[in-house]
Amino acid sequence: MPETIDLPRSKRLKALTHEIHDRLDKSIMEASSFDSIEGYIRFAGVQWIFHRDIDALYEDADLMMLLPGLPERRRLSLIAADLADLGSGAPTVETPPAFQHCRAVDTAAALGWLYVAEGSNLGAALLRKAAAKLGLSDNHGARHLAPAGEGPAAHWRAFTAALDAAVLTQDEEDRVVAGAKAAFTRVQALANAALG
Repeated sequence: MPETIDLPRSKRLKALTHEIHDRLDKSIMEASSFDSIEGYIRFAGVQWIFHRDIDALYEDADLMMLLPGLPERRRLSLIAADLADLGSGAPTVETPPAFQHCRAVDTAAALGWLYVAEGSNLGAALLRKAAAKLGLSDNHGARHLAPAGEGPAAHWRAFTAALDAAVLTQDEEDRVVAGAKAAFTRVQALANAALG
């Protein structure tokens, strides 16, 4: 997509993943994930597996240098607490996480995965309202949808500013895009299995 070449990295990622992102959003909403507590538990299970996949990234030294405040963006424990509130444990997963603790991380690909995770925070405002209709709140069942203290837009801007500032080679740029697409594909597969 040559017309994206001059865009900041975050805008380029948005353009290059628009189709797969849109498809994922539609499948989550079409699955009636917020029509019942049972549907919401399935949705939260998808979230838990995805955040389990990336949990190791929040402790990676190279990523923490590129993305200040990265550990505070971690959401796996919040999702686990939400599931516990609703009397559900974390889903059983047979496969290892996409990124594992004590294993070397492809920093560029990881930036793409984190772009997807952080972008979902921005969209969480709508989901939070839907969860509230089920009686869930920032303190019970929907902690992982709660906005950051500074607000979702400011939280996102801080992340994208750091993401855009990272100095990368062309090969690394390609791996960031591939990482974002892989993350969206992973969540789509999880949604298809749990919500479909």
